[in-house]
Amino acid sequence: MSEIIIGNLLSPAVLFFLLGIIAAICKSDLKFPKGISEALSIYLLLAIGIKGGIELSKYSIEEVFVPIIGVLFLGFSIPIFTLLILRFIKLDLENSIGLAATYGSVSIVTYGAAVSFLDKIGTPYEGFMNALVALMESPAILLSLILLKVLEKNKQLAGISPSQSMGIISSSPWIDKEVIKESLFGKSILLLIGSLLIGLVLGEGAIPMVKPLFIDLYGSVLILFLLNMGLIAGERIPEVKKYGVKLLLFGLLSPLLFGSLGVLVGTYIDLSLGGATLMGVLAGSASYIAAPAALKTSVPNANPSIYLGLALGVTFPFNLIVGIPIYFEMAKFMQ
Repeated sequence: MSEIIIGNLLSPAVLFFLLGIIAAICKSDLKFPKGISEALSIYLLLAIGIKGGIELSKYSIEEVFVPIIGVLFLGFSIPIFTLLILRFIKLDLENSIGLAATYGSVSIVTYGAAVSFLDKIGTPYEGFMNALVALMESPAILLSLILLKVLEKNKQLAGISPSQSMGIISSSPWIDKEVIKESLFGKSILLLIGSLLIGLVLGEGAIPMVKPLFIDLYGSVLILFLLNMGLIAGERIPEVKKYGVKLLLFGLLSPLLFGSLGVLVGTYIDLSLGGATLMGVLAGSASYIAAPAALKTSVPNANPSIYLGLALGVTFPFNLIVGIPIYFEMAKFMQ
């Protein structure tokens, strides 16, 4: 287990993220042109979506229908739970949405570490779990952006600024066509879901064409993206101080809460011990790839130091060190 922890914490992606933070703290003149920064986000959303769609195409709907329902439940419920929790620590709307999308989505690296953990102890799991990883990337991001549009609209109608309240206070309809349109057809969700559907339709036949760009180069582009996110996060670290302890506790306790929910759902839908463990990992992890790529363009006022700093600096190492074994023991106890 120690090899998994060290290997992931010392991965190039994480180290380049830290390099970006150091560069920002040291007032380096290192900057990413806006166009390149935007291109990196678009690339990652397309790559994640199309790879997930291809993986999902390998299974029949009968095999994955119930697990998909379980994943969608987690993907839509965790952002709502996150917003309710953050209401009590009075975090502003944009950053609350950022954390809702981040913690409702998943960490592919944490999932990979969990798979290695199960392989090492000889515990099998369902093959379609790999497809569910990509499927769970989108719901939380979509719901979070919809909630942002709804809450902003209702607060504007009520004459209250977004940072003063997070409740739905308007007497107007809770949601309208414009909110749905802006949320579903914003570039982040459009690219992520659209590319997933394309991958699903084309299946493995698309691999020869997409492999050179979206598979072979994925890790290298991810390094550039996280270096840029490190620069952004480092510039905004001082903004985190006013929330320090509360956010730290959220980053440590929310994985246990959401991971327990994931294990419970996995057990309820009759997944194996390994499958239920991985469902817990999906629910308990936090995205530092897909969600930040979407948030950077859709919620630019959200502070990357908060949503990316918590995901990478607190929840990620917590899950690698103690979270994965805890989810496994929970699944074993429930079964």
